[in-house]
Amino acid sequence: MDNVAEAVSGVKGSIAVKIYGKDLNILEEKAGEIDAQLATVSGITDLGVIRNIGQPEMHILLDEQKLALYGVNKTDAQAVVEMAIGGKAATQIYEGERRFDLRIRYAPNFRSTEEQIANLMVPTMNNTEIPIKQIATISTQTGPVLIYREGNVRYGAVKFSVRGRDMGGAVAEAQQKVAAAVKLPPGYTVKWAGDFENQQRATARLAQVVPISLLGIFLILFVLFGNAKDAGLVLVNVPFAIIGGIAALLITHVNFSISAGIGFIALFGICIQNGVILISVFKKNLQKKIPLNQSISQGVLSRVRPVVMTAMMAAIGLIPAALSTGIGSETSKPLAIVVIGGLITATLLTLLVFPLVFYMSYRRTYAHLVDQL
Repeated sequence: MDNVAEAVSGVKGSIAVKIYGKDLNILEEKAGEIDAQLATVSGITDLGVIRNIGQPEMHILLDEQKLALYGVNKTDAQAVVEMAIGGKAATQIYEGERRFDLRIRYAPNFRSTEEQIANLMVPTMNNTEIPIKQIATISTQTGPVLIYREGNVRYGAVKFSVRGRDMGGAVAEAQQKVAAAVKLPPGYTVKWAGDFENQQRATARLAQVVPISLLGIFLILFVLFGNAKDAGLVLVNVPFAIIGGIAALLITHVNFSISAGIGFIALFGICIQNGVILISVFKKNLQKKIPLNQSISQGVLSRVRPVVMTAMMAAIGLIPAALSTGIGSETSKPLAIVVIGGLITATLLTLLVFPLVFYMSYRRTYAHLVDQL
């Protein structure tokens, strides 16, 4: 899971706040401020700052004037530092087809501390030697451990997860607190990435797909029935499923997610199928000159079994996913809960309420077939 999140955001965490800018010290400071604000948001856990700075470094800054004063060649001084601390390749050795550098390096007791390095001797042009501290300023500083980049821009990051609360609400509250408390210098920006970024992208895509799907379904139903009224009546079943799906999420205390949204889309197909089954049998009975009330009642009784069996098969098959708690359940569980809850209300309301809607819509059209009550 962490590897998937890292591939999305570049940070090993479910959600990440990235601060983009040039100065690593400012990035580190702002990341700390954001971390403090996120700690006050309910539902946010697993907080952690991705550190850029924290590696101790030794800086040896050669003084050009002192180099000239003591007659030291700058290249010679750099060669001594390189060979003493990092090692310098003197020759190469071969082992079969493989080739390795043979490096020369000072013994640890000559380079372990800042004082020992300051006493390293550097040759001069007068065939004498002087300690490197005479021609350089030596200091130990804290430098970058790893410089993170995205789009050729440096960034610092704060990672976190959301538990026991809907992701959208938690991140929205976090964004408000960060925007109010953390002031960024000019040239620095903040981006929220990871699962939240995926959710925003998926939500925007669903906002486009769902209306298009419903329009496509309406056109298919219009072609099937030959009129817009019946096509519209079938779509009346869609809210029946939404009621149950939302109620199931509230009862089980499961937060709405993209997988739950996909569950609602799956419900649309079953609801529309039930609507088509009922309208078809109602119309068939009316063509036989059966009174409207009897056409509806007989149609409902004849189609109870297929409607209920369809719902039961889908619901029973999804019960294991709805009760799961293992790896992957955060994706499958909301979908299963929505579908099961939606099937319950959709089945009941389709058999009890939808016939009344059909009756109210066609009582004038088939007034001559309406029973005299």
